[in-house]
Amino acid sequence: MPTRSLPFTADAVRENISIAFDALRTNKLRSALTILGVVIGVATVMTMAAIVQGIRDQIVNTIEVAGPTTIYVLKKFSQTPLNPDNLPKDIRIRPDLTEREAEGFRQLPEIAYASIWAQTLARIEADGVRSQGMAIFGADDGFTRIQGGELVEGRWFTRSEISAGSPVVVLQESTARSLFGRERLVGRSVQIGGRVLEVIGLWAQPGNIFAPPGQSVGAIVPFRFMDRSYTIDRTNALFIPIKPRAGVSVADAQSAVEMALRESRGLRPGDGNTFDLVTQDQILDSFNSITSVFFLVMMVLSGVALLVGGIGVMAIMTVSVTSRTREIGVRKALGATRRDILVQFLVEASTLTGIGGAIGIVVGLAFGRIASLALKVDAEVPYGLTAIAVLVSVGIGVVFGLVPARRAARLDPIEALRYE
Repeated sequence: MPTRSLPFTADAVRENISIAFDALRTNKLRSALTILGVVIGVATVMTMAAIVQGIRDQIVNTIEVAGPTTIYVLKKFSQTPLNPDNLPKDIRIRPDLTEREAEGFRQLPEIAYASIWAQTLARIEADGVRSQGMAIFGADDGFTRIQGGELVEGRWFTRSEISAGSPVVVLQESTARSLFGRERLVGRSVQIGGRVLEVIGLWAQPGNIFAPPGQSVGAIVPFRFMDRSYTIDRTNALFIPIKPRAGVSVADAQSAVEMALRESRGLRPGDGNTFDLVTQDQILDSFNSITSVFFLVMMVLSGVALLVGGIGVMAIMTVSVTSRTREIGVRKALGATRRDILVQFLVEASTLTGIGGAIGIVVGLAFGRIASLALKVDAEVPYGLTAIAVLVSVGIGVVFGLVPARRAARLDPIEALRYE
């Protein structure tokens, strides 16, 4: 135990940290209770940060695959899917998107690619093996221009197959391999949603293409086949992806598409649009707004846990000051100043909460990794938030340890030595 007044130096801090660890070893249960709230709060923040960052990175990577210039025409853009059986009147009266409109966009000099796509959920089955529900796209041979990836075996649809809506399918490679192993799939038949189709190719999706949790891209079929054979949610799952020509800005292409669609639908200058146009940046902004609110809620909840942990620090450190009153008296009698005693207990509180923060980071990242694997997203370690979490946990020790530390520093040495 130090018996001299220490200047506020690195050596003094190290010695006080050593005293803090001695106190931790001596009072294991009390120390564990002190840091428990901090562990819970920091772990909550780190878990949610890892998940949110992982999903956001996956969205960003998908947008990079499709390219920042991609434009989508939708009946209604909504951050959450709308109930197609209970649509508000202003959306219900909007016309559904059509192939003819997509064809009209292709004729515009500003546009390099436009096509109508749809998406549904169905199971893939062959020889008694059946998948879970997977996302099935109805599209054309320009699928990779928007979604990226590459054809690794077979071919894409021919123009005649697209026009006729032929029962042919390009399977997503990893899905196909998980279902049917390494056997040759091109040329064989599979059932998708009860319909029999011929496999003509295998498509390998890019590593970070986004799909809702629990849903994988299973297959791509000609749009007309999907339109004829499956039920399509024409509000949420029917859209027209568009790519501007080289040298044409997104704004110019978007303006040309809007004018063409308003004209084809006979809208007058004072009429509002009966469709929505969105870009990749708008989709990312919408996602950011959702995750920001979600993250804010989690920060508030974890803040409550940290507050409880801070109150615990104050209570436990107050008990610690009381139980060590005689020790404080001895130190003061041997020359320790008020500042020495104050720094000692502040460093002790900060050390305990710092340990709690470190444990919380490890626990939070572990849970974040488990959750990310379950959601099939690639979550990276949020290094910036990790540093902030450490500083916050140490700060909690300083703030909530200040009252008991000041009490210890103000003890009268004579009265402290008499304490039993």
